[in-house]
This record gives sequence, C-alpha cells and structure tokens, in this order.
Amino acid sequence: MKVIIIGCTHAGTIAATEILKNHPDTDLTIYERTDNFSFLSCGISLYLEGKVKRLEDMFYSSPQELRDMGATVRDKHDVLKVDAATHTIQVANMETGEVFNDAYDKLIMTTGSSVMVPPLYGIDNTKVLLCKNYQQAQAIYKASKEHHNVAIVGAGYAGVEFAEALSGTGHHVSIFQARSQVLNNYVDDDMSSWAVQQLQKHNVDVHLETEVSAFTGNDDSDQITLETTHGDFKADMAIVSTGFTPNTSLLSGQVDTERHGSFLTNRFLQTSNPDIYAAGDCCMVRFNPTGTPAYTPLASVAIRQGMLVAHNIFDHTHPYNGTQATSALKLYDYALATTGLTLTHALKRGIDAASVTFEGTWRPDYMPSTDKLTIVLVYDKKNRRVLGAQLLSKHDITQSANAVSLAIQNNNTIDDLAFVDMLFQPNFDYPFNYLNQVAQLAVDQEAAAGRTKPLFTAPGYENPDQKA
Repeated sequence: MKVIIIGCTHAGTIAATEILKNHPDTDLTIYERTDNFSFLSCGISLYLEGKVKRLEDMFYSSPQELRDMGATVRDKHDVLKVDAATHTIQVANMETGEVFNDAYDKLIMTTGSSVMVPPLYGIDNTKVLLCKNYQQAQAIYKASKEHHNVAIVGAGYAGVEFAEALSGTGHHVSIFQARSQVLNNYVDDDMSSWAVQQLQKHNVDVHLETEVSAFTGNDDSDQITLETTHGDFKADMAIVSTGFTPNTSLLSGQVDTERHGSFLTNRFLQTSNPDIYAAGDCCMVRFNPTGTPAYTPLASVAIRQGMLVAHNIFDHTHPYNGTQATSALKLYDYALATTGLTLTHALKRGIDAASVTFEGTWRPDYMPSTDKLTIVLVYDKKNRRVLGAQLLSKHDITQSANAVSLAIQNNNTIDDLAFVDMLFQPNFDYPFNYLNQVAQLAVDQEAAAGRTKPLFTAPGYENPDQKA
C-alpha cells in the first residue's frame, strides 16, 4: 500500500515510525516543508530560561532516522495541492523549484497548526515575533540576548511560560491579555488571580482586559509601540502568543471541516473521505467532559492520534478515546496541573455544574516537611460526574491530574473518586489521598444541598441483608 504523510512534527513522526515498525513493507513517503522534524515547542521557554542548553535537544527524531527505517523522506518539499478525487498530490521542491505529482492509496494529514496571527497593524514589524517552530524559537532567543524590555501578547500557557522564563533572566516583561484573567482556558478566577500575583511578585507587569490594536515604529527604531485599549506601551521586542490555527487549506472543500477549518474525523481518525486520515493540531477531537468536538492543539493529543492512525489506515482496530486536555505548568516554584473543564466553561456550556476547593497539604504535618496544596474539583450536579480539576502546590502533584483525567474519561462520579483505592504511606500522602478528600468535599456539598446518592454495593460484594 502506498501511504503519503503530509507534515512531520508530532503526529506525522509517530505515525511514520509506527507504520514502519508494524508494516515494514508499506511504501511510505513523507513530505515536510522544513528539514527539522519532531520539534517540541513546549521546550522553548526552558531554552529561553537556560534550563535546556541546546535547542537541538528538543528534537526526538530526524529525516535521516525515518529514512533509515525505510521511509522515503522528502524534506524541504511543499505540497501545493491535494486532489482527493484522483488520489494525487502536487509538490514543489523548495530548493530546486521542481514541481511534480505523486499518488497515494491512503493519505495521512498531519499538517499541524500555525500561530494565530491577529490582524493588527504592524504585525509584520521585525520586532514582532511569533513562536511555535524551531526557526521562530531561534529568532526569539537571539532577540532576547539583544533586548531587555519584552512585551508578550497573550496569556495562555505559552505566554505565561515565556513571561516566567524571561523574567528569570533579567528581562523586564509586560504581558497583555484581552480577557479578564490569565490561563482562561485552564483555570478559574481564583487560580488565575494567584498566577497574576506570582507574575507580579517577579516584576512582570500584567495588563488584563487590555487588547493590543497595533504595533507602530519602523524596523530601524530602537523600540516598538504597542497601541492598546488602555494606552500606548513601549518595548524593545514583542512576542505574539495568541493561540493556534489549523493548517487545513490543502483539503478545503474536499472533506468535512468544523466552521473554523479543523478537519472532522470519526473515532478512527478517518475524515469524510475514506482514504484520508487526519491527526494532531489540524483536526478536531472529542472533548470527553462534554462529549462534543473541540480544538485542542496539544502535543500529547497529537502523538496519541499519530500512533492510532498508523494502525487504522490498515484496519479500524484502534478507536480514539478522546481527550481531557490535561496539561501542566511550572510557574516559578509552583506546579500547576489542570484537566477537563473549569467551572466557568462548564456553566457557559449549559452544564449544571459546581465546584469544591480543597485547601490542605499533600502529606501529614507531622512529617519533617510538607507543602500547601489547593485542588479545585468541578463536577456535574445532575449525574455527579467528574468534569475537571485544577491542582496547585510547590510539591510536584502534576501526576494526580492524570488520575483525574482517567476518572473523567471513564465517566467516574464524585462518589467513585471519593472512595477509590489509593495508596497510603506518610511519606507520600494521607490515609485518604487528597483526591479522595476533595471528592468527599463534593459529596458532602451535595448532601448539604439535599442531593444525596443511595448507598452503592460494589459488584462481587454480597449485601448481608439480601436473602439468597
């Protein structure tokens, strides 16, 4: 079978290696515009901060590695057109200018995403930088060595990570967010306020509800001016981090897409064309807390989908389980982990949701040391399903977000989480783990509201009051 993969960052790289490992006789060709595959953009802030010494260490594969496995790798080749009806593509060699056609039996679209570039005057100024790929990361690193005063537009995960990294290397950082909170897709107001306080404590100027409308100043001037809804601000350079947009234009009008352009796929990652599959940032995913499609451009999602699609092009044996968009952030001395829905987003979606907050420590106070721990648990009041969580501590509690993620994926309730079997050892937690405890708070809150749940007898356990 002739398989073509277009795009080779995360989903494309994993799909290729999995195909070649399990189906080595496959005639596999990879087309990629650049010559750097599998770049982990999440490591850019670590590089800016100096925790990662070589940006090149952010690659986990290469064109040569895939060639050695048996793929035909055409890097520095731009796919100009896909004709789904004839199973052909048109490609340009970016070095020689040669244009040629190729054909496929199955096509895997792993074209990823690009930085969402807001339609702002002056966005093309050389002092305004975007950040997602390897070349853009190099440009930001070089500019940060030359400039002290940095403005960051956008306060999602990437924007906040850049602010932390650059404030820790002696830069004066200002961050601009059009919304009323930072990390608005991941945390509720209280946790956002905490994050803002941490940024301000480290001399980051945080401008909320401040929309940037233009960048002015020519390329030769020392500074650039950010025109905003709250006045003008000057900076030596600006980093735009306002989200991502899917790269799907090659199949425009040929397969079904969501209204913003992302590919729609079935549970086997097959598009509306049976011979075209899609994975990663270019397609929608099922967001399990709501059971509806969502755009979730995360590397963790892409690599899972890449592995699954490598099997499903041969036989539909590996359905995609959906995502909880589980993520984590290191903010100065703290670990912040999130999964699923915030209360704000749950209510916006019309879910009758509530939340509880656990304030405690991750292990007993009688131990030589411990740290404060905050957990916000979001749940559906009607069916008591766990919908999301936010965890914060100086202690690394990020893996606990994975446990809640599994609870969401498996449709577990607050009652399940309240009493699920978890280890106890004073070095690590309490007799009731802190996830048990926050779920028990939710159970108590529901009981206080008069919404009690009947006692549950687990399968395999006999009710002593029940006659044979």
